[in-house]
Amino acid sequence: MFASLDPLLHSELRLAVMSILISVEEADFVYLREKTGATAGNLSVQIDKLNEAGYIEVERGFSGKRTRTVCRVTRKGMHAFKQYVEALQSYLNPPKEE
Repeated sequence: MFASLDPLLHSELRLAVMSILISVEEADFVYLREKTGATAGNLSVQIDKLNEAGYIEVERGFSGKRTRTVCRVTRKGMHAFKQYVEALQSYLNPPKEE
């Protein structure tokens, strides 16, 4: 039986953001935009969706006179990502029928 894929993480950009954040302690908006190649508007919308789901936490502040948005994965996000990867692996390695 195949596990279901989390539709929130199944989006290419949201999955990219989560993958980046899993590998670093935190990342700012500019870094995420550069790494994903996304437009600022689209990235902002996807970050908001991940934040609303509790998968990431977003801290907005200032660095000098510039606004700075920093994102971090939450425990819930780590768990969801792990389950997503395991579900994906179930498609790649289906159980053998007897």
